[in-house]
Amino acid sequence: MLYEYDGRRPTVGKDSYVSDIAHVIGDVMIGDNCYIGHGAILRGDYGSIVVGSGTAVEEGVVVHAPPGRYCRIGERVTIGHGAVIHAAKIGDSAVIGMGAVVSIESEIGEGTIVAEGTVIRMRQMVAAGVVVGGNPMRVIRKIAPKDMEFWDRGKQLYIDLAKKYLEKGMRPLRDQPGGA
Repeated sequence: MLYEYDGRRPTVGKDSYVSDIAHVIGDVMIGDNCYIGHGAILRGDYGSIVVGSGTAVEEGVVVHAPPGRYCRIGERVTIGHGAVIHAAKIGDSAVIGMGAVVSIESEIGEGTIVAEGTVIRMRQMVAAGVVVGGNPMRVIRKIAPKDMEFWDRGKQLYIDLAKKYLEKGMRPLRDQPGGA
């Protein structure tokens, strides 16, 4: 669901899917061919959020920007289920694993993979093209061609899923126990 707040309105690009049970609030700009999953929260209430084209913000992700600042998420980024993003910048083609925390004003380099559950501290800068993990975060290795191949397929799956959700839609089941 899209919400205007204090005169700030979200914009959504062509062929992007935003779940009815996601909350996209205020100054949030979503590019083309994006997937914003069920239960995701993108709060552009006093900061601004830019989501690049082809990006997947999966279920339960929280994205927020500090007052008067930007959270810029690049193109073809994957943000896994339940991640918390308060970053200044996430580079193109990066992957943020499920449950990772990317703290205030941190930056993630292009093509970098942040493993599940990793904690990126406030103002921490993570280089491009590496795999990082842990708490505290440490560099594990450089990304390999097999990583790029795997994640390119995953990114395309979400671009295709967004289109399918837009085409098919969802219907609540009213004739089932617990249905509306």
